[in-house]
Amino acid sequence: MEAGKFCFAIDRGGTFTDVYAKCPNGKVRVMKLLSEDPQHYSDAPREAIRRILQEETDKTLDSKLPLDTELIEWIRMGTTVATNALLERKGERIALVITRGFKDLLFIGNQSRPHIFDLKVKCPDVLYEDVVEVEERVVLAHEQCQIRKECQRVVGTTGETVEVWQPVNVVKLQNDLKRLLDKGIKSVAVVLMHSYTFSDHEVLVGIVAKELGFSHVSLSSEVMPMVKMVPRGFTATADAYLTPHVRRYVSGFASGFKNDLQNKNVLFMQSDGGLTPMARFNGSRAVLSGPAGGVVGYAMTTNKTFPGKPVIGFDMGGTSTDVSRYDGSYEHVFESTTAGITIQAPQLDVNTVAAGGGSVLFFRSGLFVVGPESAGAHPGPACYRKGGPLTVTDANLCLGRLLPEYFPKIFGNTQDQPLDCEKSLAQFKDLTAVINDFVCGQDGGKRPAMSVEEVAMGFLRVANEAMCRPIRALTQGRGHDTSRHVLTCFGGAGGQHACTIARILGMKTIFIHRYAGILSAYGMALANVVHETQEPCARVYSEDSFSFIDERFAVLTSQCVTALTKQGFLPSQIVTEPYLHLRYEKTDCALMCGPNTFSFETNERTQPKHGDFVSSFLQRYHKEFGFSINDREIIIDDIRVRGVGHCLSLSEEVIQAGVGKPVAEKVVKCYFEEGFLDTNVYLLETLGAGHRIPGPAIIIHETSTILVEPFCTAEITAHGDIVIVVGSGGELKTIGTELDTIQLSIFSHRFMSIAEQMGRILQRTSMSTNIKERLDFSCALFGPDGGLVSNAPHIPVHLGAMQEAVQFQLRHLGDDIHDGDVILSNHPQAGGSHLPDLTVITPVFYKGGITPAFFIASRGHHADIGGITPGSMPPHSKTLLEEGATFISFKLVQNGVFQEEAVTEILMSPGKLPGSSGTRMLQDNLSDLRAQVAANQRGITLVTELIDFYGLKVVQAYMAHIQNNAEVAVRDMLQEVARKTTKSSETVASNVMLAAEDFMDDGTRISLSVNIDIDKGDAVFDFSGTGYEVYGNCNAPRAVTISAVIYCLRSMIGHDIPLNQGCLKPIKIIFPSGSILNPSENAAIVGGNVLTSQRVVDVIFRAFGAVAASQGCMNNITFGDDAIGYYETVAGGSGAGPGWHGRSGIHSHMTNTRITDPEILERRYPVVLERFELNCGSGGSGKFRGGDGIIRELLFRKPLVLSVLTERRVFSPYGLDGGGNGSRGMNLLYYADGRVINLGGKTTVPVLQGDRFRLVTPGGGGYGQAAENGSSENEIITKFNNVFLERGSVFDFRSKQEAV
Repeated sequence: MEAGKFCFAIDRGGTFTDVYAKCPNGKVRVMKLLSEDPQHYSDAPREAIRRILQEETDKTLDSKLPLDTELIEWIRMGTTVATNALLERKGERIALVITRGFKDLLFIGNQSRPHIFDLKVKCPDVLYEDVVEVEERVVLAHEQCQIRKECQRVVGTTGETVEVWQPVNVVKLQNDLKRLLDKGIKSVAVVLMHSYTFSDHEVLVGIVAKELGFSHVSLSSEVMPMVKMVPRGFTATADAYLTPHVRRYVSGFASGFKNDLQNKNVLFMQSDGGLTPMARFNGSRAVLSGPAGGVVGYAMTTNKTFPGKPVIGFDMGGTSTDVSRYDGSYEHVFESTTAGITIQAPQLDVNTVAAGGGSVLFFRSGLFVVGPESAGAHPGPACYRKGGPLTVTDANLCLGRLLPEYFPKIFGNTQDQPLDCEKSLAQFKDLTAVINDFVCGQDGGKRPAMSVEEVAMGFLRVANEAMCRPIRALTQGRGHDTSRHVLTCFGGAGGQHACTIARILGMKTIFIHRYAGILSAYGMALANVVHETQEPCARVYSEDSFSFIDERFAVLTSQCVTALTKQGFLPSQIVTEPYLHLRYEKTDCALMCGPNTFSFETNERTQPKHGDFVSSFLQRYHKEFGFSINDREIIIDDIRVRGVGHCLSLSEEVIQAGVGKPVAEKVVKCYFEEGFLDTNVYLLETLGAGHRIPGPAIIIHETSTILVEPFCTAEITAHGDIVIVVGSGGELKTIGTELDTIQLSIFSHRFMSIAEQMGRILQRTSMSTNIKERLDFSCALFGPDGGLVSNAPHIPVHLGAMQEAVQFQLRHLGDDIHDGDVILSNHPQAGGSHLPDLTVITPVFYKGGITPAFFIASRGHHADIGGITPGSMPPHSKTLLEEGATFISFKLVQNGVFQEEAVTEILMSPGKLPGSSGTRMLQDNLSDLRAQVAANQRGITLVTELIDFYGLKVVQAYMAHIQNNAEVAVRDMLQEVARKTTKSSETVASNVMLAAEDFMDDGTRISLSVNIDIDKGDAVFDFSGTGYEVYGNCNAPRAVTISAVIYCLRSMIGHDIPLNQGCLKPIKIIFPSGSILNPSENAAIVGGNVLTSQRVVDVIFRAFGAVAASQGCMNNITFGDDAIGYYETVAGGSGAGPGWHGRSGIHSHMTNTRITDPEILERRYPVVLERFELNCGSGGSGKFRGGDGIIRELLFRKPLVLSVLTERRVFSPYGLDGGGNGSRGMNLLYYADGRVINLGGKTTVPVLQGDRFRLVTPGGGGYGQAAENGSSENEIITKFNNVFLERGSVFDFRSKQEAV
């Protein structure tokens, strides 16, 4: 640090701006200002610098004049400007420039809906307001291509050969771009097919745009040259949308200083945790600018105090809670979704998991619920004096854990009032009365009424348990022991919850830095400057490619070193880190790997000179997934170099040693599990090094309150930080078998966490792409009667179906279920949905019991189990035998021994049928079955730990209580529907009858009548009148209809409830024997799972009048030959409802499958995707319009076999309440000779090179009568800030699970 110079590190957050300043004399200044306060200053960071300079130099500095920079050595900043612009959609006006045929590609995205149970599908808006389609096309050369075109062939940057089928039509492009300028749009994002390897066309478009006068052009090939057109396109649009906005802010900040901060060291924090010069700061790498500073701050400070210990960062503020992990190096992700925009760029893996102190508290159907709704900053918690709801902050206030006298007085109309404790207490009293009324109604008043404090404490316990689930996912879910970690807390609210969260997770140590309240700002002072270079690749990692790898590393390293040298770094301060983005061939799971370094002892070249990347990849892959794949080539997707310019580290000041016992400021009453306890209150600034504070105690810091719970001890370190040792003492509260509504909510989270961790084990240890990468599986916990308790993820077609499978085994095997048995089943008569879904069931006998104490099961979709077509999903099957191997009740493990020979024999048995084959992927089947057994074993371990702690009777009792809670929720919903129906009727009845019918395309009727008992909340779902079993495969097993009923009930309830057996307790379902919904034992069923299930849902929603019909189809498309096979489902329009339009181009109801990225599709298969866009106007008309379907057109490059399995080609998706029907779908084949054939809904046909298949998917039905002029109403727009936005790898993993 230069003599006489100031250093400033600033985090400009959404609400507050935090400042850490190092003065020339070594003094440290900390300041916190409102980020927006236009009455007093125009820019908070500049104002903070002005105030500190003025106060420390005793010189008056006019706030209206530019600041002199002579006394400033450097400024480092993180900002949420980009994040807020993304969340609030307040960025630059931009347009998308994209290859012709793909104008709606980013609107469709991956075609999955974000929340599977939302009938009103809410997807974030795209960032662009207009689209220009560029007449150009390049395709990858394909060795199997039999289309001969005279065209230019070019080798791309990845080594792939590219064929230029159509050059850029520059004249048309110029005219289209001029139209954008005339509309006032001056920023564009350019996204062309395969530009990751061939960027010439994008560069040409960029030149044309700049010449015409566009002020900003983001080329996807420059912003992030990675394969996958959709995320690369999102990244480019985010850059075009955010970068001008960010640069305006940066320019405005700089204008507040003399010479606009020229020749000054001004750095901004990027999402990857590295600093970059002000001029290079761009939108796509700025989204996590603020949180990244916090990660750097806790990583650097905790690692210094606890070297070598892994750390969990826990940042709980007023509006969000972030968790992350550090273990000697930063954990990055390279594709993550924020506010619906998937960005490809290095980002720290910061997981936003809860709404922080603003999480709203609810009591629903007997369950304590915390969030996900947030009070936000406005209106904020009830105690903020703005009429807000009860929140976590209010609970802490009512329990004495927040002290108003030490909290900023910034509330009320005059903004000078303290927190309003009386308002919080009044609302808690009202809520407590509601809860006590409910409990009294459940047990007849046997239990004593709960106090306000017990209710508030209950909500905190539930909130803490909810926040522990993602921490377990970050640690245990990835093979790490949670208890070995140090919990580092920062943010204003984290210190109030730290001790409880650490104790729940078995963590013994909590670290709270003295600057925890401004740790993001402090982290920027500690961070290094980073410059990254990256380019795509498509080579095999082999000796033949090593010289190429070394050459590219040398080029990229030189670029990094040059850039850092220009910033003033000496060679000794620069470190470069090489990385390869590696994956196994034919998989999508790429890992960014650094090298294992070594020295060469011979001249033989076995690895690149930069190190051994393959062993690094194998080690990481094995750690992540539990195995490696032999004899499979490893592909290089990207080559990356991270250049780091190391800054001089700040020296932390040593505080004075504490003398004598610490002196408390006061003693307050604070509520804990033991009741109200006397609690000492200390000010951190009055404590000295070595002072020990036994709990219970409250330590007040400038910007946070730290609660030291009973049996915990805080100690002040030499640098003024706080280390809390978490004790396990205290008398455990005895939990009985009777219902405790608080404990019910905690068990609900715990049971779900068990199912989630089972899923992680299954994903890590499985072999097949379907389970490992598509995540097509479910894991579940069942009670002793086989009733479902919890399952994860919530795949609609699996809901309730596994319960049928478990309960069938109980009936079928009776007493022949023994310890050491594991049962395999997939037969539709035994609770199966379709044959590839193999269910593995493990009965659990606790400590020598003679009957199972509970059951664990996992269901996974196996890629092949034999049958007449590869993939075991034939579109033209007529019997079950043609669809693959069947297991009714097979003991996969008997007496602890895996029955490999016997299961292999059954898997190969379909080959005995003429024209059929045994499984084509036997080793994958066996590996995945072992993985399912291992996942079940993990579930057994976790439930057994729970039983060891609470006792078997208590755990089984709460399994039943959880089911009863779901039952209450469903009864409440049925009674509400019935009351609404009777209100609209003149007659008063005790029963309400609802009815509806619809038809499959072959004319088979699906008929339903629903009889609801208003008083009891019971309902009979009677499918009598439904058509006969069909000679085809659209027959649906009973389990499929049960799943559809549960899905519809949950969707109509409208908020989270435990999805378990209880949902069906008030429901009786009548299946007519021999019908399409209850077929004979050997009936073909594959279409029932993917098609008939959708029609059942349509009929249920029609009966209830809940929503118009969605596309009612999954549009199953398969093509292939003896060497390759490809399967996809394609989205359509969703139905409109009361108050909302249907979403276009989205999957609905019983499926949510993501679609393969266009560039990956063309890279791997001999096809060209020529169109993928919305079929505008195909949604039904009405007061609220149905969503539009999709047009998808494939050009075949070689002879293949095409199969289609679709519906809604004859009967249209219905409209409701006067709304128009959606358009029917259509399957057209355009032969190369000019003929056009309508393929119908279900067929298999050979195709030749040059033939085209056009898929037109159905639209959704409209809702309500349209106005006379045909116009529709605008729906109520829902802002993002009513529910916190999840983010990070935990959220991305769950989203991918639910996209199956």
